[in-house]
Amino acid sequence: MSQHLVLSFIGEDRPGLVESLSDTIARYNGNWLESRMAHLADKFAGILTVSVPQDQQEALVSALRDFEKLGLHVTVEVAKQSVGSGSTLSLSVVGNDRPGIVKEVSQVLHSLMVNVKELTTSCEPAPMSSDMLFKTEMVLVVPKNLLLSELEAALEKISSDLMVELSVKQFA
Repeated sequence: MSQHLVLSFIGEDRPGLVESLSDTIARYNGNWLESRMAHLADKFAGILTVSVPQDQQEALVSALRDFEKLGLHVTVEVAKQSVGSGSTLSLSVVGNDRPGIVKEVSQVLHSLMVNVKELTTSCEPAPMSSDMLFKTEMVLVVPKNLLLSELEAALEKISSDLMVELSVKQFA
């Protein structure tokens, strides 16, 4: 029987980090299932899900903790099966960059009991100007009783300079 683990890590970026992690996981018969990794502000950070035979779990966790000696902080959590109910949507928000956009969007989502499954943000120069645009892409789980139009209206009340686009997509 196998156990799913969620690993998060952060450390100084250098060649070979992913190879070292994958080698350690494979050494304990672990299977790398899903991951997100990025270089952010001179750090390399990531989160991943692995499955590992239960009789290898303790040894793998111990080996992952040894990465601390190499300057990579690794956290391991046992994954629990979660059952999401509701519709899965994608949300794009674009607007002039300013402090508080994620806070304001997340407040609206929380007030409507919408769960954020994925969140990606970036700032980039606006075409034709030197202003910065803030962009966010989200995957949301929306309660079945919430109308798409209600969610869109609530998000558009945040600011007139934010463009909100919601779309229903099939997600695995």
